[in-house]
Amino acid sequence: MNNHNGTATTQDSQLEQELNGLRRQYEQLRDQKVRTEQDIANLSSQLEGLKAQAKAEYGTDNPEELQALLNQKRQENERVVSEYREHVQKIQADLAAVETAVDGDR
Repeated sequence: MNNHNGTATTQDSQLEQELNGLRRQYEQLRDQKVRTEQDIANLSSQLEGLKAQAKAEYGTDNPEELQALLNQKRQENERVVSEYREHVQKIQADLAAVETAVDGDR
């Protein structure tokens, strides 16, 4: 009979340890849930701020429309850079022609 009480005590101890472990796990999950909810609230607030900023600066907060505007700006930048490159190359060519003319006059 004494052996039976020892087994029951061991089972009780194991259950108590498991229960304590489950409580710690529950508290960690609860804390993680609170942090996640705070993160969601912060990110939602940031998103709304960015949407308002996009609407004020670009007239829209629609991601597809913003992507189209970005693509349009990139094309415009490529065009401007190309024109500037051509302008610089023309200046270089004109300068080379002037240098050649000056050297030929000597």
